[in-house]
Amino acid sequence: MLPKRLNTSTFSLFTLALISGCSSLTSSQNNSTSVSSFYDYQIYTPQGDNISLSQWAENIQTADVILIGEWHTHAGIHRFQTDTLKQLIQNEQSVALSMEQFSRDNQPVVNSYLNDEIGEQTLIKQANAWPNYESDYRPLVELAKSNQLDIIAANAPKPMVRCISKHGLDYLAKLPQDKRAYVATNIDLGDSPYKQKFMASMHHGEPSQHLNMYASQLTWDTTMAESIVNYKHAHPKTTVVHVAGKFHTEGGLGTAAQIKQLDPSLNIVIVTPVDAITKNSHDYQLEVLSPPVRYIKPENQQAAFSELFKNSSEPDCS
Repeated sequence: MLPKRLNTSTFSLFTLALISGCSSLTSSQNNSTSVSSFYDYQIYTPQGDNISLSQWAENIQTADVILIGEWHTHAGIHRFQTDTLKQLIQNEQSVALSMEQFSRDNQPVVNSYLNDEIGEQTLIKQANAWPNYESDYRPLVELAKSNQLDIIAANAPKPMVRCISKHGLDYLAKLPQDKRAYVATNIDLGDSPYKQKFMASMHHGEPSQHLNMYASQLTWDTTMAESIVNYKHAHPKTTVVHVAGKFHTEGGLGTAAQIKQLDPSLNIVIVTPVDAITKNSHDYQLEVLSPPVRYIKPENQQAAFSELFKNSSEPDCS
């Protein structure tokens, strides 16, 4: 439970890297000259008009949920996330922060940190914070903490997600009730635009593995969506700002689609980072510099993946 602060074979990091980097980018002649470093950003409307941060906050004041997609570790995007949260606080808007980067089983640890019962290093260790927590997510968490905002540990536990990638959704039937509650109640693997997009991004392994990988991905999306909707139902006047990888949020698919299935009445606003602006986007567009190419030589990429698999510990899926 969240604190009442204002009355209110394996799935690995390889998959995370693959998913976050597989989305195609649109092209446009309307590039902003102000975006010249990885700290810079410029927000645009779906129609391709650039607006200020204060105008952006004004435009979205009726949103129930704000989904901000990211290229993980991108300084400009993380700066925008923090600036957005700060602007909403300054506008005296009731707001909560939801994060892909913490999972449901660690909600009590996050709560303890918000309540000053533990220090940051304890939070990082006990809540299995991402390696880039201190550089990229500390500003968000500390801003929320200093303003007594709730933080929703929205995701499914990574070991459980990896077991689903190995054994499929049948793995969930083995779990005791308390652990089963750490993932979404219903996970539908039926055909959808999101499933088509995911399958098109898979370039390695067998089709049966791809389906299990999709099941694990959808477990992420559906669990995050359910966590957000459950919070909204308990705090209907609070806007939830959720941060996650862009594949989870862009184009109204993934987590956004799952939120709509759970509660069609919710008004969802989506921000997607791009390196070029289009005139007809589903989402608000955040112009930033695109990340550098990860690998140029195939042998370097293969060596990195091999090292990643070698160092990945197998979860206990029994």
